[in-house]
Amino acid sequence: MAPASVRAAQAQQQAREPSPSPSADRRLSTLARHLLPSSPRRTAAAADTSATLESFPTMASQVASVFAGIAQAPEDPILGVTVAFNKDPSPVKINLGVGAYRTEEGKPLVLNVVRRAEQMLINDPSRVKEYLPITGLAEYNKLSAKLIFGADSPAIQENRVATVQCLSGTGSLRVGGEFLAKHYHERTIYIPVPTWGNHPKVFTLAGLTVRSYRYYDPATRGLDFNGLLEDLSSAPLGSIVLLHACAHNPTGVDPTIDQWEQIRQLMRSKSLLPFFDSAYQGFASGSLDKDAQPVRMFIADGGELLMAQSYAKNMGMYGERVGALSIVCGSADVAARVESQLKLVIRPMYSSPPLHGPSVVATILKDSEMFHEWTVELKAMADRIISMRQQLFDALKSRGTPGDWSHIIKQIGMFTFTGLNSEQVAFMRQEYHIYMTSDGRISMAGLNMKNVPHLADAIHAAVTQLK
Repeated sequence: MAPASVRAAQAQQQAREPSPSPSADRRLSTLARHLLPSSPRRTAAAADTSATLESFPTMASQVASVFAGIAQAPEDPILGVTVAFNKDPSPVKINLGVGAYRTEEGKPLVLNVVRRAEQMLINDPSRVKEYLPITGLAEYNKLSAKLIFGADSPAIQENRVATVQCLSGTGSLRVGGEFLAKHYHERTIYIPVPTWGNHPKVFTLAGLTVRSYRYYDPATRGLDFNGLLEDLSSAPLGSIVLLHACAHNPTGVDPTIDQWEQIRQLMRSKSLLPFFDSAYQGFASGSLDKDAQPVRMFIADGGELLMAQSYAKNMGMYGERVGALSIVCGSADVAARVESQLKLVIRPMYSSPPLHGPSVVATILKDSEMFHEWTVELKAMADRIISMRQQLFDALKSRGTPGDWSHIIKQIGMFTFTGLNSEQVAFMRQEYHIYMTSDGRISMAGLNMKNVPHLADAIHAAVTQLK
């Protein structure tokens, strides 16, 4: 028989709820046989155990927590901007920190072609939810390599590319970093200054030593090309070099094609290993091929490289975490062995990647009509960003704001490095409720025709009142 306390609890529960159906009754009876003692010996043992447990205080009553000494971590410098923005009740506030596209109405956008692809997948009765292989969806991997390297790429035709599906751009960088730390003879990676704030953390935790090379010139608000060449020239032979494929984050400053060619020649002459991060293909200029041109220059010379891809921005697949890591090798045999080692990196990390996101991407990339629809929507996003650049520049010019603001329309992609200092950024947050990272980086996607005048007023006030 069940203990009196158990019977009383059951009676109270029955008084609150309607009588269970016969099938539910059977399930409850079965559960009770598993959970409740069924013999005098077990009942006595359970009672003894209960008495013993009740005689000792719980751990929680003795100490607050075994983790009580852990310090509060600081907010991520980028994601923390949105946290502060959300707490601000002002009706005129503007969030220029978020690295995600917004419509003219300030809303997140799901591309029409993405919704159509998802509906096709839902309507397919043959689809199942089985695990993907460690390397991910094979069709997606092939299509991703073709998108960035070109359908006629000799590296693809010669089977010299090992591609694995990863968790967006961040996961692709991490898997690539760990692979290099385990299998490459040089463990130093050079990253540009400035760069995306997650780059040094990802590569350091992957086991690489992070060094930097000059990239941005605050005086010109453009590329420090001479500094870049000098720093890469002095890097040890064989060092890894991180390169932003297009739309450099956070500056929006890219080398020209001629400058890319000089970078390529220098890197190949010193056997520096390129590691490209491509987060904005097609999103920068509106052209997938144009934005991939620097990468394809390095492919054309027959050399090796790593490529991290993300579909967060150009397909709006932010929360689906859709990415890929490709390693271009010297031969098909090497590529096969590289892929085998990439599996050993991925398996203990997350075992296998998600299914839904890459299925959507593959559905779009393999269908010519849907692919065309995607490029039209992609160009519309890029064009709106370009339009916001022009409108902000015109607004500052009309106000006579001191300084040269032409860098706003010269830079490219989602972000603009305004040149505002941390004091001016703080002033704009306090007085105008405008949120951006302390280095003055703004996301152009956060702007629209309604809030550009407010931002221009804030910048004008900041640069005239604070030097």
